[in-house]
Amino acid sequence: MSTASDPLNNRRFGVPATGWAPVRETGMKPTEPIPLRQTRTRRTVDLSPAQHRGLDLWQRDAADRVGCARITGQEVMTALIDQLLVDPDLSAQIIRTLRSRR
Repeated sequence: MSTASDPLNNRRFGVPATGWAPVRETGMKPTEPIPLRQTRTRRTVDLSPAQHRGLDLWQRDAADRVGCARITGQEVMTALIDQLLVDPDLSAQIIRTLRSRR
């Protein structure tokens, strides 16, 4: 027979046997499942009209060079971030640019 202090008894409350449970967000009902982190996170960027126009033209040129109908801004941003995270020279260049703009 189990008692209230039995860790196995906590399963009915959704609490792991370790006693740790994720914190619920404010306003969540106790019956709602706790949301898990999604695999992707969305980020947005504000561009000036000139930056937007320049990126659009660059994407069209890139699509021609790659041999496809279209290159999306999402593809460009993902490729840039991937390169930024693995290329120390590019990372240093971006840091220099950020410093000069402050």
